[in-house]
Amino acid sequence: MRKPIIAGNWKMFKTSSEAVSFLAEVKGKAEIDGVESVICAPFTALPSLVKAAEGTTIAIGAQNVHYEDSGAYTGEISGGMLKELGVKYVIVGHSERRAYFGETDEIVNKKVHAAFRHGLTPIVCVGEKLEEREAGQTKEVCRVQTEGALQGLSAAQAAEVVIAYEPIWAIGTGKSSTAADAEDVIAYIRSVVKDLFGQSTADAIRIQYGGSVKPANVAEYLGQPNIDGALVGGASLEPASYVQLIEGAK
Repeated sequence: MRKPIIAGNWKMFKTSSEAVSFLAEVKGKAEIDGVESVICAPFTALPSLVKAAEGTTIAIGAQNVHYEDSGAYTGEISGGMLKELGVKYVIVGHSERRAYFGETDEIVNKKVHAAFRHGLTPIVCVGEKLEEREAGQTKEVCRVQTEGALQGLSAAQAAEVVIAYEPIWAIGTGKSSTAADAEDVIAYIRSVVKDLFGQSTADAIRIQYGGSVKPANVAEYLGQPNIDGALVGGASLEPASYVQLIEGAK
Protein backbone atom coordinates (compact mmCIF):
# COMPACT_ATOMS: atom_id res chain seq x y z
CA MET A 1 0.00 0.00 0.00
CA ARG A 2 1.50 3.33 -1.07
CA LYS A 3 1.52 6.05 1.57
CA PRO A 4 -0.12 9.29 0.39
CA ILE A 5 2.25 12.27 0.25
CA ILE A 6 1.20 15.91 0.35
CA ALA A 7 4.05 18.30 -0.51
CA GLY A 8 3.72 22.04 -0.26
CA ASN A 9 5.79 23.92 -2.83
CA TRP A 10 6.24 27.42 -1.45
CA LYS A 11 8.10 28.67 -4.53
CA MET A 12 9.60 32.14 -3.81
CA PHE A 13 7.50 32.87 -0.75
CA LYS A 14 8.24 33.12 2.99
CA THR A 15 11.27 34.36 4.86
CA SER A 16 12.95 32.17 7.43
CA SER A 17 10.98 33.71 10.30
CA GLU A 18 7.71 33.37 8.42
CA ALA A 19 8.49 29.71 7.75
CA VAL A 20 9.14 29.01 11.42
CA SER A 21 5.86 30.70 12.39
CA PHE A 22 4.05 28.57 9.81
CA LEU A 23 5.51 25.35 11.17
CA ALA A 24 4.60 26.30 14.73
CA GLU A 25 0.98 26.64 13.62
CA VAL A 26 0.75 23.32 11.77
CA LYS A 27 2.80 21.23 14.20
CA GLY A 28 0.64 18.37 15.45
CA LYS A 29 -2.28 19.28 13.19
CA ALA A 30 -0.48 18.34 9.96
CA GLU A 31 0.87 15.12 11.45
CA ILE A 32 -1.67 12.45 10.60
CA ASP A 33 -1.04 8.71 10.62
CA GLY A 34 -1.00 7.29 7.13
CA VAL A 35 -0.16 10.56 5.35
CA GLU A 36 3.31 11.98 4.70
CA SER A 37 3.54 15.75 5.14
CA VAL A 38 6.28 17.63 3.28
CA ILE A 39 7.16 21.33 3.01
CA CYS A 40 9.44 22.40 0.14
CA ALA A 41 10.73 25.85 1.01
CA PRO A 42 13.20 28.42 -0.34
CA PHE A 43 16.86 27.68 0.41
CA THR A 44 17.12 30.47 2.99
CA ALA A 45 14.33 28.98 5.13
CA LEU A 46 15.59 25.40 5.11
CA PRO A 47 17.95 25.47 8.15
CA SER A 48 15.32 27.08 10.37
CA LEU A 49 12.56 24.78 9.12
CA VAL A 50 14.59 21.62 9.66
CA LYS A 51 15.29 22.70 13.23
CA ALA A 52 11.67 23.69 13.84
CA ALA A 53 10.47 20.33 12.48
CA GLU A 54 12.62 18.30 14.87
CA GLY A 55 10.48 15.87 16.82
CA THR A 56 7.68 16.02 14.25
CA THR A 57 6.84 13.77 11.30
CA ILE A 58 6.89 16.72 8.87
CA ALA A 59 9.63 16.34 6.27
CA ILE A 60 11.42 19.32 4.75
CA GLY A 61 12.35 19.57 1.08
CA ALA A 62 14.23 21.93 -1.22
CA GLN A 63 12.93 23.23 -4.53
CA ASN A 64 16.06 22.66 -6.60
CA VAL A 65 19.54 21.15 -6.54
CA HIS A 66 22.58 21.41 -8.80
CA TYR A 67 23.71 18.28 -10.58
CA GLU A 68 27.39 18.69 -9.64
CA ASP A 69 28.65 18.02 -6.12
CA SER A 70 30.83 21.14 -6.05
CA GLY A 71 32.45 23.61 -8.40
CA ALA A 72 32.40 27.11 -9.87
CA TYR A 73 28.61 27.42 -10.12
CA THR A 74 27.80 30.79 -8.63
CA GLY A 75 24.44 30.90 -6.90
CA GLU A 76 23.88 27.13 -6.98
CA ILE A 77 23.32 24.62 -4.15
CA SER A 78 24.64 21.05 -4.14
CA GLY A 79 23.03 17.88 -2.85
CA GLY A 80 25.70 17.59 -0.17
CA MET A 81 24.82 21.03 1.16
CA LEU A 82 21.14 20.08 1.37
CA LYS A 83 21.85 16.72 2.97
CA GLU A 84 23.95 18.34 5.70
CA LEU A 85 21.01 20.59 6.56
CA GLY A 86 18.78 17.59 7.15
CA VAL A 87 16.62 18.04 4.06
CA LYS A 88 14.84 14.87 2.90
CA TYR A 89 13.20 15.78 -0.42
CA VAL A 90 14.06 17.95 -3.42
CA ILE A 91 11.80 19.05 -6.26
CA VAL A 92 13.41 18.41 -9.65
CA GLY A 93 12.27 19.57 -13.07
CA HIS A 94 9.37 21.79 -12.07
CA SER A 95 7.81 23.37 -15.15
CA GLU A 96 8.88 26.81 -13.94
CA ARG A 97 12.49 25.62 -13.84
CA ARG A 98 12.09 24.18 -17.34
CA ALA A 99 10.40 27.31 -18.72
CA TYR A 100 12.33 30.11 -16.98
CA PHE A 101 15.75 28.51 -16.51
CA GLY A 102 16.05 26.25 -19.54
CA GLU A 103 16.14 22.92 -17.75
CA THR A 104 16.06 20.02 -20.20
CA ASP A 105 15.24 16.35 -19.65
CA GLU A 106 18.99 15.70 -19.59
CA ILE A 107 19.55 18.25 -16.82
CA VAL A 108 16.60 16.88 -14.87
CA ASN A 109 18.08 13.39 -15.10
CA LYS A 110 21.46 14.61 -13.86
CA LYS A 111 19.75 16.29 -10.91
CA VAL A 112 17.85 13.09 -10.08
CA HIS A 113 21.14 11.20 -9.94
CA ALA A 114 22.68 13.97 -7.83
CA ALA A 115 19.80 13.65 -5.36
CA PHE A 116 20.37 9.92 -4.98
CA ARG A 117 24.12 10.38 -4.55
CA HIS A 118 23.37 12.41 -1.44
CA GLY A 119 20.50 10.41 0.01
CA LEU A 120 17.79 12.84 -1.06
CA THR A 121 14.45 11.76 -2.51
CA PRO A 122 13.60 13.55 -5.77
CA ILE A 123 10.08 14.76 -6.50
CA VAL A 124 10.21 14.73 -10.30
CA CYS A 125 7.73 16.98 -12.12
CA VAL A 126 6.31 16.08 -15.52
CA GLY A 127 3.44 17.60 -17.48
CA GLU A 128 2.22 19.09 -20.73
CA LYS A 129 1.66 22.63 -21.97
CA LEU A 130 -1.82 23.72 -23.05
CA GLU A 131 -0.96 23.54 -26.74
CA GLU A 132 0.40 20.02 -26.26
CA ARG A 133 -2.78 18.97 -24.49
CA GLU A 134 -4.95 20.44 -27.25
CA ALA A 135 -2.84 18.57 -29.82
CA GLY A 136 -3.45 15.27 -28.03
CA GLN A 137 0.20 14.96 -26.98
CA THR A 138 -0.27 14.77 -23.18
CA LYS A 139 0.75 11.14 -22.74
CA GLU A 140 3.64 11.35 -25.19
CA VAL A 141 5.06 14.40 -23.39
CA CYS A 142 4.73 12.66 -20.03
CA ARG A 143 6.33 9.49 -21.37
CA VAL A 144 9.35 11.32 -22.77
CA GLN A 145 9.83 13.35 -19.57
CA THR A 146 9.39 10.30 -17.31
CA GLU A 147 11.79 8.14 -19.31
CA GLY A 148 14.29 10.99 -19.46
CA ALA A 149 14.16 11.69 -15.73
CA LEU A 150 14.53 8.04 -14.68
CA GLN A 151 17.25 7.07 -17.15
CA GLY A 152 20.13 5.18 -15.57
CA LEU A 153 18.42 4.52 -12.25
CA SER A 154 18.18 1.09 -10.70
CA ALA A 155 14.73 -0.38 -10.10
CA ALA A 156 15.23 0.15 -6.37
CA GLN A 157 16.03 3.84 -6.90
CA ALA A 158 13.11 4.33 -9.26
CA ALA A 159 10.75 2.90 -6.66
CA GLU A 160 11.84 5.62 -4.23
CA VAL A 161 11.20 8.49 -6.66
CA VAL A 162 8.06 10.57 -6.27
CA ILE A 163 6.64 11.69 -9.62
CA ALA A 164 4.41 14.77 -9.71
CA TYR A 165 2.14 15.03 -12.74
CA GLU A 166 1.51 18.75 -13.15
CA PRO A 167 -0.23 19.87 -16.33
CA ILE A 168 1.45 23.21 -16.93
CA TRP A 169 -1.79 24.92 -17.95
CA ALA A 170 -3.21 24.18 -14.47
CA ILE A 171 -0.36 25.60 -12.37
CA GLY A 172 -1.38 28.79 -10.60
CA THR A 173 -4.25 29.40 -13.01
CA GLY A 174 -7.16 28.21 -10.90
CA LYS A 175 -7.86 25.63 -13.62
CA SER A 176 -7.36 21.99 -12.79
CA SER A 177 -7.55 18.67 -14.53
CA THR A 178 -10.58 16.63 -13.56
CA ALA A 179 -9.88 13.77 -11.19
CA ALA A 180 -10.76 11.29 -13.94
CA ASP A 181 -8.41 12.94 -16.45
CA ALA A 182 -5.59 13.13 -13.89
CA GLU A 183 -6.13 9.46 -13.03
CA ASP A 184 -5.95 8.50 -16.70
CA VAL A 185 -2.62 10.26 -17.22
CA ILE A 186 -1.13 9.08 -13.93
CA ALA A 187 -2.15 5.49 -14.64
CA TYR A 188 -0.36 5.87 -17.97
CA ILE A 189 2.78 7.23 -16.26
CA ARG A 190 2.70 4.21 -13.96
CA SER A 191 2.55 1.96 -17.04
CA VAL A 192 5.64 3.74 -18.41
CA VAL A 193 7.46 2.95 -15.15
CA LYS A 194 6.32 -0.67 -15.47
CA ASP A 195 7.77 -0.88 -18.98
CA LEU A 196 11.07 0.54 -17.72
CA PHE A 197 11.50 -1.29 -14.41
CA GLY A 198 8.81 -3.95 -13.99
CA GLN A 199 5.54 -4.35 -12.13
CA SER A 200 6.89 -4.23 -8.58
CA THR A 201 8.56 -0.87 -9.16
CA ALA A 202 5.42 0.48 -10.82
CA ASP A 203 3.38 -0.69 -7.84
CA ALA A 204 5.78 0.98 -5.39
CA ILE A 205 6.40 4.38 -6.98
CA ARG A 206 4.25 7.23 -5.70
CA ILE A 207 2.72 9.59 -8.26
CA GLN A 208 1.17 12.89 -7.20
CA TYR A 209 -1.12 15.28 -9.00
CA GLY A 210 -0.37 19.00 -9.00
CA GLY A 211 -2.08 22.03 -10.49
CA SER A 212 -4.52 24.21 -8.54
CA VAL A 213 -5.05 21.57 -5.84
CA LYS A 214 -6.89 22.93 -2.81
CA PRO A 215 -8.69 21.59 0.27
CA ALA A 216 -11.98 21.47 -1.63
CA ASN A 217 -10.74 19.04 -4.29
CA VAL A 218 -7.80 17.15 -2.77
CA ALA A 219 -9.91 14.22 -1.52
CA GLU A 220 -11.42 13.72 -4.98
CA TYR A 221 -7.98 13.41 -6.53
CA LEU A 222 -6.66 11.07 -3.85
CA GLY A 223 -9.76 8.93 -4.16
CA GLN A 224 -8.43 7.74 -7.53
CA PRO A 225 -6.54 4.41 -7.41
CA ASN A 226 -3.33 5.66 -9.01
CA ILE A 227 -3.05 9.12 -7.42
CA ASP A 228 -0.87 8.97 -4.33
CA GLY A 229 -0.80 12.58 -3.23
CA ALA A 230 -0.48 16.16 -4.36
CA LEU A 231 2.20 18.76 -5.00
CA VAL A 232 0.52 22.00 -3.94
CA GLY A 233 1.52 25.59 -4.54
CA GLY A 234 -0.68 28.47 -3.38
CA ALA A 235 -2.95 26.40 -1.14
CA SER A 236 0.05 25.26 0.92
CA LEU A 237 1.03 28.79 1.98
CA GLU A 238 -1.59 29.26 4.68
CA PRO A 239 -1.37 27.04 7.79
CA ALA A 240 -5.10 26.24 7.98
CA SER A 241 -5.24 25.37 4.28
CA TYR A 242 -2.15 23.16 4.51
CA VAL A 243 -3.64 21.26 7.44
CA GLN A 244 -6.88 20.77 5.51
CA LEU A 245 -4.91 19.35 2.58
CA ILE A 246 -3.30 16.78 4.88
CA GLU A 247 -6.67 15.93 6.42
CA GLY A 248 -8.19 15.56 2.96
CA ALA A 249 -5.56 12.99 2.03
CA LYS A 250 -6.48 10.67 4.87
